[in-house]
Amino acid sequence: MKKILIINGPNLNLLGKREPEIYGSQTFEEYFQSLQAIFPDIELHYFQSNHEGALIDKIHEVGFSFDGIVLNAGAYTHTSVAIADALSGVKTPAIEVHISNVHAREAFRHHSYLSSRCKGVIVGLGLKGYELAIKAFL
Repeated sequence: MKKILIINGPNLNLLGKREPEIYGSQTFEEYFQSLQAIFPDIELHYFQSNHEGALIDKIHEVGFSFDGIVLNAGAYTHTSVAIADALSGVKTPAIEVHISNVHAREAFRHHSYLSSRCKGVIVGLGLKGYELAIKAFL
């Protein structure tokens, strides 16, 4: 059975409440249950933190034993060389996901430190991006 971890970064714990016009009105926990129903033959795990070091620690923890990491690092995408280095330091491939189209937003969101360390990038497709990332690992 494949093991895939979804990691969400800062402020994504507010999904369902934060800027619903951009991020929708569903919490990630609700959406995660639907992912588990869509992929019953995959061992899906979910982790969210607002702290950069906790995200790095989780990447290190699963980075040699899981089959894939679906990563939405939130604002750390645009600032964290440390998360990029963590992705480079592990064997588990990652796919970068963003709910909104970061290229249609503020200029500082147009650059990702993580994209070059990832197998692929999915932006602007809402929560559906997570499902597509999981399918890409299959």
